[in-house]
Amino acid sequence: MLLLRGFMKAMAERSLSSEKKSRGRLLPHRLVAALCFLCFMFGFLFTRRIAVLPSSSSPENRIAANSSTTVTTYESKNSIECQHKRRLGEGISKDIIGEVSKTHKAIQSLEKSISSLEMELAVARTSKNWGPPSSGRGLQKAFVVIGINTAFSSSRRRHSIRETWMPKGSKLWRLEKEKGIIIRFVIGHSATPGGVLDRAIDAEEAETKDFLRLEHVEGYHELSTKTRVFFATAVSIWDADFYVKVDDDVHVNLGMLGTTLSRYKTKPRVYVGCMKSGPVLSQKGVKYHEPEFWKFGEEGNKYFRHATGQIYAISKDLAAYISINAPILHRYANEDVSLGSWLIGLDVQHIDDRTMCCGTPPDCEWKMQAGNVCVASFDWSCSGICKSVDKMKDVHNACGEGDGAIWNVSI
Repeated sequence: MLLLRGFMKAMAERSLSSEKKSRGRLLPHRLVAALCFLCFMFGFLFTRRIAVLPSSSSPENRIAANSSTTVTTYESKNSIECQHKRRLGEGISKDIIGEVSKTHKAIQSLEKSISSLEMELAVARTSKNWGPPSSGRGLQKAFVVIGINTAFSSSRRRHSIRETWMPKGSKLWRLEKEKGIIIRFVIGHSATPGGVLDRAIDAEEAETKDFLRLEHVEGYHELSTKTRVFFATAVSIWDADFYVKVDDDVHVNLGMLGTTLSRYKTKPRVYVGCMKSGPVLSQKGVKYHEPEFWKFGEEGNKYFRHATGQIYAISKDLAAYISINAPILHRYANEDVSLGSWLIGLDVQHIDDRTMCCGTPPDCEWKMQAGNVCVASFDWSCSGICKSVDKMKDVHNACGEGDGAIWNVSI
């Protein structure tokens, strides 16, 4: 632009000089037009060059550059933030899973503590409701409490047991003191308290000192209730590891029973016996008829697994559970089914021990000779030893472990 101005100025000065020299002589019109056209074209070309090659420092370029930089920076920041949030989310997720796991373990620990407190509450509660006046002095520690279920008419059966596998007199108390094995005949009261039947039991108790009297009215159809009351009463008197129920027409080897139960001493909730699943009998008038057969499904169904009623053992927690919930535990017609129903929905280890249901000789005798001593023997056909009063001694002689076995057992 400056060159153009200089060129035009020079031409003007030249024109003035010429004008002075020639005083009155004028330039041709064509020359003037040509000069003007050349100036226009020169100016146009110079201006176009500046427009095509703009300076990098122009405002437009700076805005464009800044915009590009801003977009790039934004995208970079956004990517970094997304990665950070994702990592943060993953960290939070791991932290939450860890906290949930810790909370679950804490809840389990709390549940165990509550269960332990409930067991203690059961002892206090049953001591008040079922226990004798002396129970207030504290519970007696024991390894096992064996309750022999008996009736008013079973005096001869009781005698046959005392003469065979159950120690009597001073030996009974020594067994209790040295081994922690408590054995009692379990019986309630008659429908007419203080009558002949009750007085007969009172007289026998005064002589033998081996009864546990229950706040229960005796009756064949009340066996489920009697079992429930037995466990509640036993828990209120003895703090034992196990509680055993056995019928008074079954032969028991106490040493083998102690050895068997000691294997499960560290288990919290065990139910030991010969597990079975017999048919649900809906026909009226037959033995073991189940009036509530419809609860077990279609006709012809079987019961859930449960221990046969001749003999079974449960651990302390289960006995305490029965004591706590005694008022609401449903009783079926058959006592062994009732007990099984009380435990079937709990976290209980069912132990099927076939040594607790051996047959009478020769079955238990053959097993004895093979070194497999039976815990209990009876006849399935009689749900006990057939004619037990007469045969108990024969079974004891053939299948008994020996009177000294119990004293050598490490419990």
